[in-house]
Amino acid sequence: MDPINFKLPPRINLKDIADQAERAVLMMEQIRTAMLAPSARKAPPVFNLSQIAAMCGIEKGSVNHRMSKNDLPAGRLNSAGSRREFSLAEARSWVREYRRALLRPEGAEAVTISIGNFKGGVSKTTTAVTLAQGLSLLGHRVLVIDTDPQGSLTTLFGILPDTEINEEDTILPLAMGTETSIRYAIRPTYWDGIDLVGAAPVLFGAEFALPARQTQEPGFEFWRVLDLGIDDVRGEYDVIVIDTPPALSYTTINAFMASDGIIMPLPPNALDFASASQFWSLFSDLATELLTKRGLSKEFDFVHILLARVDSADASSNIVRQWIGQTYAEKVLPVEIPKTAVSGVASAEFGTVYDVSRYDGNARTFKRARDAYDSFVGHIEGSIRGVWTRQVGTPARPAPALNRSTRAAKGAER
Repeated sequence: MDPINFKLPPRINLKDIADQAERAVLMMEQIRTAMLAPSARKAPPVFNLSQIAAMCGIEKGSVNHRMSKNDLPAGRLNSAGSRREFSLAEARSWVREYRRALLRPEGAEAVTISIGNFKGGVSKTTTAVTLAQGLSLLGHRVLVIDTDPQGSLTTLFGILPDTEINEEDTILPLAMGTETSIRYAIRPTYWDGIDLVGAAPVLFGAEFALPARQTQEPGFEFWRVLDLGIDDVRGEYDVIVIDTPPALSYTTINAFMASDGIIMPLPPNALDFASASQFWSLFSDLATELLTKRGLSKEFDFVHILLARVDSADASSNIVRQWIGQTYAEKVLPVEIPKTAVSGVASAEFGTVYDVSRYDGNARTFKRARDAYDSFVGHIEGSIRGVWTRQVGTPARPAPALNRSTRAAKGAER
């Protein structure tokens, strides 16, 4: 075989990388402008009478009857005059009225949930966003916190991390100690009922700021910064969802220590299973080092494993499903998120299945994906209500455990 003439390419310097970064940012802006034109901002879905009835758990005729009372939004006819449509905010008004008994009870506070996994590409961010959207459609008020410097979750809310998120829009001031409450960074989103604390590459600074403070400030506990930072707003939300980086970083540890529950999306394949095993081993070792050796403890109200990106055509996934079931037992949720074309189309348009008002593809495929996410959100709402029951019905445990009582005491010291 004749040798192939290979021409050595020119070396790449830092200016080349900077130029590449600038081109990537410009391309993202062009893509977003094209997909989200004319406003270059995402718009929430609209709902018809049948959807409102289903969301409220009532008959369509009951919606018409209730509208005659003029105490709930009546929506408006579409441009063709063929059907009545409701905005997301109007739909949520109906849902909150009819699901009043299932919302946060008096005396309870926000349940904080972290979405975590060692690996990227396991639907971690999609899980965080769909959970927030799904809970909002059940009437809950949600705060979403992006702690991943890549800002994927922020992007799914139609905001470009590189150009529209500054240091003061992230949790970095908390990590640096210039702020003690996260309130400064909270912003509304296009989705009624969901507020956001964004992320951007500048957030990588937290990985240096937190260990530096640990060595320089006597008594400082780096793992409690986010926990204490959200204390100020726990009473204003029903649920706080935290998306974490695909690593057991300082910000991931903060997210876990601030949380009542953890959800790990886990595709049923061997590599992801192995990575998840390493994740839990490392987290256990870290928790022992940070808490147990200091006489502290940390309890979670729930830990859920979500089978995600499940390919029904992959026979080998059945074996890994067995491994997951044997390893995580009752922690495995009884729902699977299928790997479908719906998810691919939605993500390509910086959205989720809940962003889709009308799907142009196979209706059965869309329904399968939407039903799976609805089931997932329903199970998590059940866990959330369980936490609220404990909050209002069980006395706080005494210190030094890292739980509500510890958090309250620390908050009073600030």
